[in-house]
Amino acid sequence: MATKLNRKALEHARSLVKKGQVARDVRDDWSEHAPSADEENSFIDKHGFDEFSNWHLGIDKDKSEGTKGSLSFPFGDLKKVHRCAIISLESRAAQYDHDDIRKAAKDLLEEIDAD
Repeated sequence: MATKLNRKALEHARSLVKKGQVARDVRDDWSEHAPSADEENSFIDKHGFDEFSNWHLGIDKDKSEGTKGSLSFPFGDLKKVHRCAIISLESRAAQYDHDDIRKAAKDLLEEIDAD
C-alpha cells in the first residue's frame, strides 16, 4: 500500500478542530460540501500545492509529487473540517485497509463530537 497517513495534514485538522473551525454536518452531506475541481485549482493557485495537501489525510509518495493524484482522503472544504468528510473517509480507509488513516479519522471524529 503506497498511501500513507499525511501527518502534517492530521496536525492541521486537529488545529482546526481546536479552533472550532468545524462544520458539524451529517454523513451524506459530503458530496454536496466537497470542493469542486475549480475551487481546488483556485486554492492551489492562491496558496500552493503544499497547503492544499494539508487538507488530505492520505498521501502517496509513489505518485507524481505535486499532483492531485498523490493525495486522498480529503477532510474539509479548504476552510473548515467537515464532520461528514471525516465519517466518509473513515469508512473508505477501513474498506481499503488503510488502518493508520482510519484510526486518525476515528480520533478526529471523537475530538469533533467531544465539543
